[in-house]
Amino acid sequence: MKQTMSFFGENVFLSTPEAVRLYNAVRDLPIVDYHCHLDETAISENRRFESLGELWLGGDHYKWRAMRICGVDERYITGDAPYDEKFRKFAQIFPKLCGNPLYDWAQLELKILFGILEPLNAESADRILSAANAQLKNMTVRDMLKKYRVEYIATTDDPASPLAAHGRYGEMQVSPTFRPDGILTVDPAAIDRLETAVGHSVGSLAELKAALIARLDYFAAHGCKITDHGMDYLPESDPGEAVATRLWERRSALTGAEKQQFSAHLIRWLAGEYQKRGLVMQLHFGTYRNVNTAMFERVGRDAGFDVMRAQVDADRLAAFLDDLSKKNALPKTVLYSLEPSVMPAVATVSGAFPNVRVGAAWWFNDTVAGIRKQLEVASEYTALGMNLGMLTDSRSFSSYARFDFFRRILADFVGSYVARGEYDADAAEQLMIDICYRNVKEFLGLSGGDAQ
Repeated sequence: MKQTMSFFGENVFLSTPEAVRLYNAVRDLPIVDYHCHLDETAISENRRFESLGELWLGGDHYKWRAMRICGVDERYITGDAPYDEKFRKFAQIFPKLCGNPLYDWAQLELKILFGILEPLNAESADRILSAANAQLKNMTVRDMLKKYRVEYIATTDDPASPLAAHGRYGEMQVSPTFRPDGILTVDPAAIDRLETAVGHSVGSLAELKAALIARLDYFAAHGCKITDHGMDYLPESDPGEAVATRLWERRSALTGAEKQQFSAHLIRWLAGEYQKRGLVMQLHFGTYRNVNTAMFERVGRDAGFDVMRAQVDADRLAAFLDDLSKKNALPKTVLYSLEPSVMPAVATVSGAFPNVRVGAAWWFNDTVAGIRKQLEVASEYTALGMNLGMLTDSRSFSSYARFDFFRRILADFVGSYVARGEYDADAAEQLMIDICYRNVKEFLGLSGGDAQ
C-alpha cells in the first residue's frame, strides 16, 4: 500500500518544538472517558466488526450528517446498503471534508488502529477497506480499547438499565452514568421502564422520587460516579413541590411549558440527591433536537438532525446553581454548551461556585478551532490547569483517536505560550499531565491518580 509519510505525520497539529515536547509527555497516558454513548454489552461480549464500514457507519451521526450534506442517498447512510458499499460512498465524499474534524479523526483512526497512513478517497477506498478488514478479523472491541490504552469508560444509561454488562474488564473499568432525561421530560415510555425496574407504580410524586432514589442507589452500587442531563433549555425557577405534585398527577396532559416547570423542580431535587451521594452532575444544554420532522419520522433520533440553539440564557444557569448552593444541594458539576458564544459567560458563572467546571468542547465544537477556543475561554476566564480534558461523547469504538487529536491541540496551545516566553517550560509538562489525566481522576474520585 502506498504510504505518504508527510501526511498526518508524527508532528501533525504541532507547530513548535515546545509543542512536540509537550505532546510526547502525554501521548501515551491512559484514557479516562467520562462521557460517551458506547454500548457496554459490546464490551462485555467482546464484539468483533466484520467491516470498517460497520465500525464507522453503523451508528455515527457525524459521518451520516456529512454524507447527507454531500448528497449521498439515505440508503447508503441509515438504509439497507451493505456496509462495504456505505464505506465506499463515505470515501467518495471524504476529500470534501477539509477542515472538518471528521477528516482528522478518520485519518488518525486509520493510523492508530490499523497503521494505515494513506489518504482516504474513492481511489484508495478498496485498498484501505481490505487492509482494515483483514485486521478486524483478529481485533475485538477490547483489543481496540487496549490499543488506545483506555482505563475508564462512563457510558450513558437510562435509570431503568439493569447495568448487567458494567464492571471490570482486565485493567479497564466500565461504569454507568445516571441519565434521567426521559423522566424529566415526562416521557411515558421512560416512566413505564422505571416502574418495571422498581416493581411498583409511580402514581404520586413521592412514589416517583422513591423510585428514582432506589435506582440512584442501585447505580451507585454498580460503580456510578457521574450523572448527566441533556436539555434544550436551562432550568427555570422552581415552582415548588405542591405545584410539581399537581403537574405529575396530570402528566399525560401537560403542555410544553408545564413540562419545563415540572423538570425545574425535579432536577433541583435530583441535584440534592447527587450531592448526598458524592455524584458528579453533568449539564449538557443549548441543543435544538430533531429539527427535520420528516427525517425524524423516517430514521428516528440521534441520526444527525440536531442543531445548536440560537442562544442560551446564562442568567438561568447562575440562578439555578445559586438556588442549589443556598440549599447546600450543589454537587460537583460540569457544564457544556452546544452554543459556543455563551461560553465566556458560562465560564465566569463556573468560577462563582465551588466544584463547578467547564467541560470539554462539545459536539459541533469538537473541532481544531473549537477546542482552541474552548481552551482560550478556560485559560482566560477560569484556571486552565483545572481543566478535565477530553471525552469522546461517541457511539464508535474507534473514536478514541479523539484523545490523541485533543492532546496534540492542547500541546500546541500550551507550547505556543512557552515558545513566546509567556509560560514556564517546566510547569507546562505538569500542566499537560494534569489536564490529560490527573484532574479528571481526582474530580471523579477514581483511585490511582498518578500518571503511568
